[in-house]
Amino acid sequence: MMGVVLLAATLAPAGPAAPGAGAQAATAGQQPIRIQVNLVNLFATVRDKKTKKILAGLEQGDFKVSEDNAEQTISSFSRETNLPITLGLLIDTSGSVEQTLGAEQDAAIRFLNRVMRKGDLAMVVSFDSDADLLAGFTEDPVILERAIRRTRIAGAGAPGPLGGNTPGTVFYDAVYLACTDKLVEEAGRKALVILTDAQDSGSRMRAQEAIEAAQRTDTVVHVLLIAPPFGGNEGAARKLTDETGGRTIVVRNEKNLEQAFDQISEELRSQYTLGYYSSNSARDGSFRKVKVESTRKDADVLTRRGYYAPKN
Repeated sequence: MMGVVLLAATLAPAGPAAPGAGAQAATAGQQPIRIQVNLVNLFATVRDKKTKKILAGLEQGDFKVSEDNAEQTISSFSRETNLPITLGLLIDTSGSVEQTLGAEQDAAIRFLNRVMRKGDLAMVVSFDSDADLLAGFTEDPVILERAIRRTRIAGAGAPGPLGGNTPGTVFYDAVYLACTDKLVEEAGRKALVILTDAQDSGSRMRAQEAIEAAQRTDTVVHVLLIAPPFGGNEGAARKLTDETGGRTIVVRNEKNLEQAFDQISEELRSQYTLGYYSSNSARDGSFRKVKVESTRKDADVLTRRGYYAPKN
């Protein structure tokens, strides 16, 4: 079972000031002056507003970025198709999804085989009244497939991952622990893909705490919302994905499930990276709202809505 560790900031300070300034200060018998700035990296997916197809071939000039309503200067830009991905696959094994678990297993295995490339890592977590790590980060498809096949519908009443003995589905706890226990230690592109009805009835963590954990670890969350026969909590799913730059896709049958996995796979392999040095140099740990838009009227940009600044 996954334990709880301290949250980590998503940003790293830049290096010291130019050599000349530091050398002069040292000569004068003073401490070298160091200037720290906040480098923010954003991963963005862009689709055509009408056709919903991925828009490839965009340039830096096709984007504009603002932070807390202040326009920022984009300092780095690239199109990412081969940058390694660290992926967490979370599978709801509560009783409410019992009728779809077999189809979920098959589709999840095909998804990982399709999306993963050399250098990528994935883990598998199941959750019901507890959150269980079935496979830690690995690039071995055999280990991942075996882990997915081990998912089983569990009975209620088991202790939750953060203590206590509260029965129910610990959706928010699973997200929180996946981010703070595992993804916090990883670098680069990070994503959670969650198969669930998004009903939570046993978590110790609140929805906002799960969202904050994802934001602090720079993790994009995608939810494949399993709707029938009991219905899903679409509002909770969309809140989680919207705030982290991911997508909620409602799944009503096995064909929809395959299509949803295909859409997520396409987005993970068709992203743009935009970097900027925040004009707000305060290291106060505050949440900064970020907005990324395209100068093209036909483009719809999907990215996270903010980040937590470093704190001294």
